[in-house]
Amino acid sequence: MRTPHPLLLTLTLYLAGLGAAGQFSKLAVSFVTLTEVYAGQGETLLGLTVSLISLVGLILGLVAGIVVSRIGARKALVGALALGAAVSLWQATLPALPVMMASRVLEGASHLLIVVAAPTLIAEATPDRYRPAALTLWSTFFGVAFALTAVAAPVMIAWGGLPVVLAAHGAWMALACGAVMLVLPRAIIATVPPSARVSVLRRHLTAYATPGIATPALAWLCYTLTFVSVLTALPLLTQGTAPTWFVATAPLVSIAVALSVGVFVLSRRPALPVLTLGFALCAGMAVVILVTGFTTWSVLLLFASMALIQSAGFAVVPQINADAPSRALANGALAQMGNLGNLSGTPLLIALYQGAPVLGPFLFLLTAYVVGILVTLAIGRRAVAAMAEGRVSVD
Repeated sequence: MRTPHPLLLTLTLYLAGLGAAGQFSKLAVSFVTLTEVYAGQGETLLGLTVSLISLVGLILGLVAGIVVSRIGARKALVGALALGAAVSLWQATLPALPVMMASRVLEGASHLLIVVAAPTLIAEATPDRYRPAALTLWSTFFGVAFALTAVAAPVMIAWGGLPVVLAAHGAWMALACGAVMLVLPRAIIATVPPSARVSVLRRHLTAYATPGIATPALAWLCYTLTFVSVLTALPLLTQGTAPTWFVATAPLVSIAVALSVGVFVLSRRPALPVLTLGFALCAGMAVVILVTGFTTWSVLLLFASMALIQSAGFAVVPQINADAPSRALANGALAQMGNLGNLSGTPLLIALYQGAPVLGPFLFLLTAYVVGILVTLAIGRRAVAAMAEGRVSVD
């Protein structure tokens, strides 16, 4: 079977990515309605219902990489999309809260397999000249999905309540599943023979000791620690002076810069030095923020700088991991560290702000970005050297 055009393949996988991000955004954006549906259950418990996917990702991120490397990325993606569609349609019946929470665990497994399998497929099936642009587009799926949900969910809730939102998401997942089955050839990535049994703990230790896997994962941790936390804490950081459009605009600026400047730079330079440059620019903006405070322009420039990290974060994976199993594990580790950053960044930033409103956030940002620079310079160079010598497998 002929391999589909890279644009068609990338857009098909992007549909799957939007569905995966929708597993977060459908309840996050509709949280007020969720509290009304499950009135009396407590906002803390309902908040856990929303964030359970992150907890699943934190615990099982690398396991998802192992699964994808064993059964093949296409099969894993189709199965994950089908599972996600079924779970979302089931959630539309508004089951009892314990059942809803259990369904979110299943949805977490679906989400993980999608975000590991899809970029692995993009890296394997797109030619070198298109790969950086394709992976940069992929890196925007989370922000785009949240923006689309923020627009569409209130309309659907007004029309038919939360069940309509959940059913619409299930339909989207089913559509994406059908599109993947239709567009992607069955043999686009072959499965790999299973290696000797290794404990999950041993697999984690081995993977994170492999520079090609550790570099993108730890860099993504440094990025996610700050991205969501700054957005969440903006009302605090700006002392209530931020305009109402600010929170929505900042991630859109990051996406726009990633799809323009990011694609342009990555078409001419390897992803690893672009990643280093992104962290260096963000560290510089942290210093600017120390001087000027969290103003509209300083925050927008910070998010514009983070766009280079966003662009290069996925693009670096195939450049320092030569085979599909290593890339699947790297994407699994990236998902795992991303969930750790999303979960821990906001409480850390707020705690530091409460202890020292000016110096605390500055040290938080500067530490994350300096560590990101050190990761890309030290571990990243070891990954490049290992790639050149052919030492890339973790089996």
